[in-house]
Amino acid sequence: TQVVGTFEKNKSYGFVLPDNKKITSDIFIPKEKNLGAVDGHKVLCRITDYGSVKKNPEAEVIQILGHINDPGVDIMSVVLGHDLPTEFPERVLNQAVRVAKPVSEADMNGRTDLRAVQMVTIDGDDSKDLDDAVSLSVEGDIYHLGVHIADVANYVQENSALDREALNRGTSVYLVDRVIPMLPHTLCNGICSLNQGEDRLSLSCLMDIDNKGNVVNYNIVESVINVDRRMTYHVVSDLLECDESEYLEEYAFLVPMFRDMLKLSEILHKKRKKRGSIDFDLPESQITLDENGHPLDVRAYDRNIATGIIEEFMLIANETVAQHFNYLEVPFVYRTHETPDAEKVLKLHAFVKNFGYSLHAGGTEVHPGEIQKLISKVAGTPEEVMISRIALRSMKQAKYTTECLGHFGLAAEYYCHFTSPIRRYPDLQIHRIIKETLRGRMNNARIEHYQAILSKVSSDSSRLERRAEDAERETNKLKKVEYMEDHIGEIYEGIISGITNWGVYVELPNTVEGMIPMSKLPGDYYEYREDSFEAVGLSTGKSYRLGQTVMVVVKRVDRLEKIIDFGVAKEQN
Repeated sequence: TQVVGTFEKNKSYGFVLPDNKKITSDIFIPKEKNLGAVDGHKVLCRITDYGSVKKNPEAEVIQILGHINDPGVDIMSVVLGHDLPTEFPERVLNQAVRVAKPVSEADMNGRTDLRAVQMVTIDGDDSKDLDDAVSLSVEGDIYHLGVHIADVANYVQENSALDREALNRGTSVYLVDRVIPMLPHTLCNGICSLNQGEDRLSLSCLMDIDNKGNVVNYNIVESVINVDRRMTYHVVSDLLECDESEYLEEYAFLVPMFRDMLKLSEILHKKRKKRGSIDFDLPESQITLDENGHPLDVRAYDRNIATGIIEEFMLIANETVAQHFNYLEVPFVYRTHETPDAEKVLKLHAFVKNFGYSLHAGGTEVHPGEIQKLISKVAGTPEEVMISRIALRSMKQAKYTTECLGHFGLAAEYYCHFTSPIRRYPDLQIHRIIKETLRGRMNNARIEHYQAILSKVSSDSSRLERRAEDAERETNKLKKVEYMEDHIGEIYEGIISGITNWGVYVELPNTVEGMIPMSKLPGDYYEYREDSFEAVGLSTGKSYRLGQTVMVVVKRVDRLEKIIDFGVAKEQN
């Protein structure tokens, strides 16, 4: 019903060129319904007539976002184009203020008091919603790991205005220049954030783990905690990797715990990998903007050992909680990743065969361990990123379900999302179930209630997660195109990441992807051969194959179409 696009004005009418390329025709705007828009304005319009084969759709402009070159207009176009909420209703904001009271003695009553336990949060430098803290002590061969998650459900009551708004949003959305939170800042950056030195209510998963990575005992409790230090990934990583770290004097008392955390994370990772869990180490984009939203730098995000520590601890907590509630047979929301389709497994097998690799599949099924072996074999090769990406694309999308169907990618029989209730609705939903179960209130009436609502909660959360991912991907692409506009004529080394009938896609080390049109490949007429995943010159036999390194020159950038065109910089050997 609503479309975002760029307005073009004629004497007696106007047109909107939709941002959404799935809409293939321009949209006619009568003069009296253009709201005063001029050429180059980004507008939101409401469709009044869907048109026909012979007639364009018709619409009225209901909001002018600004000129296409105005700071922030490009991102706001994506926000409105994906129907992402921009403001919290007044009643939701008011309710957030009312419930965000400091933790009182009454709040702590009946909870396990863990305030004396040494614990930290470890997050990115810019993170403000800190929803997980970790603690660790070692006794003989047993690691006592605590994963402490903000008790958001204490403040967001079921069916309240806050809850309905959170359910409607489904997730926080992390765009290149802003965060659209699931909950108001009063909660997500305030009372629900596990801020250093402040009493906070939490749900704690306390696990005893042996030196083989087995959880030999665990307890899930409502708790009260007080975080000793707010740490960042780069500081923890520096402390662990550098004997003369500049941070050593300030954090020396925490270093023994960090070293034990590293040991435990390596044990957990080894065990996970042994069972076949797949580690896709695909580069993520890190885009730096100036105050006007113009991209200053695009690079691959640096992962480090500290991000790996937190990842392993969150995974084991999510598995432990999922397994516990599956055994209890109470209604629950699981994170499910199903086995890939047989056809896609066969295509992946054919694809990797071209590079001299094999994929052992039993009939039409493949074990995740086989894909992990493949990923290990290609590690460090030029084709690593491309094969990892193709393998990932061969899999199904993870989703939320009420049945415990397992997680193929993690090779896990039980899995859920327990660790991020500030930014994901399914986590908040299962926190309520956990709390009611712990308090002995999961009676038949509550079971029936959850059975009635969880299927829709799961499907809506999966849909809203995809919406957020699409918007995040689009804003990244938008800023990458804008960044490359300043680099036309420059030469880069890249890797061929895709080939189609219309062109050869090349990814640069900074994660930017562009295309060499098939007609612009040098010196011949080329055709795409799907069986060998290459573009072949018909008279010369010269080929361009997936995974091949190629020198490219930036030829053309189109911000409106979000297109980067490359040319071959020089003849390849």
